[in-house]
Amino acid sequence: MSELNKIALKIISDGKGILAADESNGTMTKRLESVNITSSPENRLLFREILFSSQSLKKYIGGVILYDETINQTTSFGKSIPNLISSSGALPGIKVDTGAKDLANSSEEKITEGLDGLRERLKRYYELGARFTKWRGVYNIGDKYPSKLAINSNAHALARYSALVQESEMVPIVEPEILMDGDHSADTCLKKTSEVIKKCFDELISHNVDLTGIILKPNMILPGNHSNDKISSEEVSQKTLECLKNSVPTEVPGIAFLSGGQSEIEATENLNLINQNNDTKFIMTYSYGRALQQNALKVWSKNTKDIQSTQNTFNHRVKMCSLAAKGRWSNELENK
Repeated sequence: MSELNKIALKIISDGKGILAADESNGTMTKRLESVNITSSPENRLLFREILFSSQSLKKYIGGVILYDETINQTTSFGKSIPNLISSSGALPGIKVDTGAKDLANSSEEKITEGLDGLRERLKRYYELGARFTKWRGVYNIGDKYPSKLAINSNAHALARYSALVQESEMVPIVEPEILMDGDHSADTCLKKTSEVIKKCFDELISHNVDLTGIILKPNMILPGNHSNDKISSEEVSQKTLECLKNSVPTEVPGIAFLSGGQSEIEATENLNLINQNNDTKFIMTYSYGRALQQNALKVWSKNTKDIQSTQNTFNHRVKMCSLAAKGRWSNELENK
């Protein structure tokens, strides 16, 4: 196995998943203010420090994606955030794109930026302790979308990013996300997601990216959030597996799904059924942000000094997702 493949497998093997704690300051401000907490560097650090110090990081989390502010912070007890994560046995990661901007000549769509200066930033992040990275491309579904321009442009950017990351001896998470916004059917989501993922791998291969040393982070196949096309979790799992079997080269070690607007329970149940029905060699796990943190954040906001209750809530959610990553979750375990 290559070193990159070893890193990828360390992050996602044995039911472990990824905590996506790479919210930008703007996004984190919205989440904190939604529970009446002031968004300051100190409060953002305090909440994340509580999560990163929890028992679930030792048992169930293989990697934590950080934001630039966070990877440079030091905990209240004097340990750097990357060292705190590493001491639990998980690997620190870092979001390296600089956000989605309007795509020239298709202003309803987005292109993710951040390639300028990336090689130098990667060197600094590696020195800080990062061993994997994340870059997110986003795609709308509509009558004309995603356009060939958006599909090709974002795939090219994801491939250039991945090549630079592997050059820096880190594992790239490749995240092409078809947004849930819209009234499209699950079958339309299946068609468009397949098209997007196939183009991403065409570009990754043409850029000589080692496919055994990446992690794919796709959306599950779901109808739009305003769609009348309601489908069961069983159908979600079958359509998602159909998409991945037809789109992802077998060299890829694993797939860590984003939650993409699903509730905590939906994201857990759907992942569980995907694993129960999984007839591929791919590891199927989670890379959730809000779907791991939201209940813990609500508990913490009621009493920011009650660390134990916050961690207990977080630990339960992470444990449920890790059971789902092995196809062993149930409603009974959820409600114990």
